[in-house]
Amino acid sequence: MYALTTRSKKAEKQFYKLLETRSSIRKKLQQLQEHPRSAIGAHKLKGKLAGKWSADLGADIRLVYEVDDANKEIIVAAAGSHKIYK
Repeated sequence: MYALTTRSKKAEKQFYKLLETRSSIRKKLQQLQEHPRSAIGAHKLKGKLAGKWSADLGADIRLVYEVDDANKEIIVAAAGSHKIYK
């Protein structure tokens, strides 16, 4: 199982705010920790976010992250609505 982590204060704030306000997200995050490249609609991003992944956490809520296989980590880059892609 992969651990969820952040590397910036902004991503940490976005992530924990979602966890506080949306209890349904926890189950989806557990699925993502088991299969970070295939669970809950995970897909590779292109363009300026190439190398990162995105997953659907609910109605208009996305998680943008990187996968570190060596350390078994999912590194959250951003969490929120589609506006996080901008």
